[in-house]
Amino acid sequence: MHRVATMSPNRRKKVVPISVKNAVTSEKLVEFKAEFFKALANPIRIRILDELRSEELTVSEIKERLDVELPNVSQQLAVLKGQKLVIARKQGNNIYYSCIDPTVFKLLDVAKQIFNNHLIDIQQTLSNL
Repeated sequence: MHRVATMSPNRRKKVVPISVKNAVTSEKLVEFKAEFFKALANPIRIRILDELRSEELTVSEIKERLDVELPNVSQQLAVLKGQKLVIARKQGNNIYYSCIDPTVFKLLDVAKQIFNNHLIDIQQTLSNL
């Protein structure tokens, strides 16, 4: 097992096994992924992100496009903001929302492809009956 030497406050070298550091980092990554996917675990939030693919929108514009009540849109935007998936920009009386990292759209596209693959498998299974 490899060890990493670090300096403790009393200036003695403290030896920390790399496997422990990797385990902590790995656990934090797993926790991040779980929280990230929780933020995507709501159809309205996914629809909001899809609407933000090409342009920033106000809450009212999102409400109109999704045909969802304003408080629900605001609540879902708060979750997306909390996970750093969207950002708000105030201009005059309006607040515009946009996606912080467009890489999330690639993830949504991959999820769509997985869904389509499952549908193809189901269709093939049904046609074999």
